Amino acid sequence: MQTSFSLATLDWIVILIYFIFVLGIGWALKKHMKDATAFLEAGRSLPAWVTGLAFISANLGALEVIGMAASGAKYGMMTVHFYWIGAIPAMIFLAIFMMPFYYGSKARSVPEYLKLRFDEKTRGFNAFAFAIMTVFASGISMYALALLAQVIIPLDIDWNFLGIHIGEFDFYLFVSAIIVLVYMVLGGLTSAIYNEVLQFFLIVIGFAPLVIIALIDIGGWEGMKANLPENMMHSWKFAGNPDANPMGVEWFGILVGLGFVLSFGYWCTNFLVVQRAMAADSMSAARKTPLIGAIPKMFLPILVIVPGIIALALTNTGALELPLKEGTMTTDFDKVIPVLLMKYMPVGVLGLGMTALMASFMSGMAGNVSAFNTVFTYDIYQSYINPRQPDKHYLKVGQWTTVVGVLVSILTAYVAQSFNNVMDFLQLIFAFVNAPLFAAFLLGMFWKRTTGHAAFWGLISGTVSAAFHHGLTLPYGSIAGVKGGYFGVIHTYPSEMAQNFWTAIYAFTAALVITLVITLLTKKLKTDEELKGLVYSLTPRIQDDSKYWYQKPGFLAIIVGAVALVLSIIFW
Repeated sequence: MQTSFSLATLDWIVILIYFIFVLGIGWALKKHMKDATAFLEAGRSLPAWVTGLAFISANLGALEVIGMAASGAKYGMMTVHFYWIGAIPAMIFLAIFMMPFYYGSKARSVPEYLKLRFDEKTRGFNAFAFAIMTVFASGISMYALALLAQVIIPLDIDWNFLGIHIGEFDFYLFVSAIIVLVYMVLGGLTSAIYNEVLQFFLIVIGFAPLVIIALIDIGGWEGMKANLPENMMHSWKFAGNPDANPMGVEWFGILVGLGFVLSFGYWCTNFLVVQRAMAADSMSAARKTPLIGAIPKMFLPILVIVPGIIALALTNTGALELPLKEGTMTTDFDKVIPVLLMKYMPVGVLGLGMTALMASFMSGMAGNVSAFNTVFTYDIYQSYINPRQPDKHYLKVGQWTTVVGVLVSILTAYVAQSFNNVMDFLQLIFAFVNAPLFAAFLLGMFWKRTTGHAAFWGLISGTVSAAFHHGLTLPYGSIAGVKGGYFGVIHTYPSEMAQNFWTAIYAFTAALVITLVITLLTKKLKTDEELKGLVYSLTPRIQDDSKYWYQKPGFLAIIVGAVALVLSIIFW
């Protein structure tokens, strides 16, 4: 295996051109950032195809490129559940049922919708929880980019600044933070969205050659299957017994924990992705945004999961060696993509692959930071710290919040080092934040009786339940700490992902039950008129303005759902 190399001049030129484009987009949009609406909401002026690609690209950061490749090597074809079960149904639900509430209510964020539907304290709790989640997710992308650069462009850095040791990982961490900070401060959400569209195409173009070359080298699909256990090549076949599959989770955990709680909690309530749809120029465009994004989403496993599975097959043949996590005896699955790039990419194409990786990490960082600055500015600063200020004031706050978000993300990047698969870490965060939130949304949108007091205590109960479950369980082979067991261990799960699925189930169930019970014990404070446009039964049906029948969200939803079902059957 190739263990060291230097990038050629052509590779550096490709990377340099990318950075010029990224910063250039931010600079070009700077003159349009005249108020907080333009900076934080993109003025609700973008076409559906742009918001649709940005919708997927905002999620196409370290979560997909590093995390899914790592999961492919760790869990095999069961990782596709994060797409065909854990994304597509929820994206359809968001488009058909939930976007009319988000877009039609004129809420500037998900927490603001919670204020309109429930009350101020529910909005406040979610705003703070979401802010914490986004800086952790942004930190994961920073960690992934620094890890990539450390592997592919090693530098002999050993500095000491005011008694603080700075190595090459720390150096790359700060460089990546500065680049994202510059184009976010210049161009705001619009800059992030247009860069995400650019980054989407770069990722596809950059990773396609890697998959093709690696698949040919292993002997095609059949050659890959021949060098792997059978349970690594099926998504459902071995899901009847958690001990029989590499993920260590049975069909119930997959369907309920991932397919319902985690997926609907993420795609339907996470402002990071919802914000892209809310930037669309019409209600119809906003509803089409998740469906347009779902089309490439269904086929992304080819680019991000298959490389991980190939890497494992190559390891079994002795043609590749995956490194160990520093200071441990466990495989560092997060380095699958960098190792494959080092092995297969020729001059020029290597630069393209490097650029694609950098694009994915910056997309993830920028997406989370843009969501963070909107929620902090509107839902925390304007609501609780300094209300009734002129718009220019909130524009400045949004820009400075971007700086703070990036700085805090640097700290959370170091927490990500505790995991050998960033996907495990992200799903844990989602189990704490999104799972209980989805319970409140589900009852609040479809049961007008649901009260603000009930939703607030439901959110708290769900989060506390997640903490208790996580604190009393531990993945096999782990020590108590970040991965759980801090209250004592009463149950050991086969893997981190199995633990995450069940943490989400407990969090959602607790939130749902408590919200239901307290609703029945408290008085409804909002009238039907106040809830109009916020609750399904009280909202007039949407009159879609699509010109042709095949452009309507309902038709697109049927096509997307059918394709996802066929793919699930093929890879059973």
